[in-house]
Amino acid sequence: MKAFPFSLDGAAKDWLYLQLVLFNTLGDMKCTFLEKFFPTSRTASIRKEICGIRQHTRETLHEYWERFNKLCATCPHHQISEQLLIQYFYEGLSMMDRSMIDAASGGALMDKTPAAARHLISNMANLKTQIGQLANTVSQLQSAGSSNPPSQTIPNLRGNASAVTLRSGKELPQPTLQQLPKSAEANFKPMLIRSLGQRKLSHCHFHLGPSRQGSQSQMKNY
Repeated sequence: MKAFPFSLDGAAKDWLYLQLVLFNTLGDMKCTFLEKFFPTSRTASIRKEICGIRQHTRETLHEYWERFNKLCATCPHHQISEQLLIQYFYEGLSMMDRSMIDAASGGALMDKTPAAARHLISNMANLKTQIGQLANTVSQLQSAGSSNPPSQTIPNLRGNASAVTLRSGKELPQPTLQQLPKSAEANFKPMLIRSLGQRKLSHCHFHLGPSRQGSQSQMKNY
């Protein structure tokens, strides 16, 4: 407050020293100074803007509250009571934020004192900002996770496959009867004989491949 006179010059400095009343606080000095040198048209314009303030579309509660306080600070001598200031702010709220504040206040915000109402609005505005920041963080983490999916395994869509693929990429076809080992072919004749029992096999002809002509003659002579 003692440094304020040194910031003035010219007519403003003369006005301060010609004051007959001493100022008790810096606020009183500031209001008197603004009433003297702040344009009347400017004051009327800001007062009108304060009375008709409205929350913009997609404007958060915190942003609306900050804009309202900055507007009031541009004209500290607006001469609007604290009760009316809270009322103007409340009437300009969106329906969703107004319902939220009423629920947090346990009734209607206007039933509280101006100081209690300001405290409640500040807390709610800060809380919504923190929730919004947390939601953005979660969304960014989810986006980062979806852009780097884990390696996928390709299921066997061939069902009963007729071939086997090794890790090296080599494919082994399903074995056929002609590819059976000689040991399995050699065991085929006695198994068949045991299953037929006492039946005569002189009329039976078995063709087990060109490499087994000797075995065919043995079967015919059995």
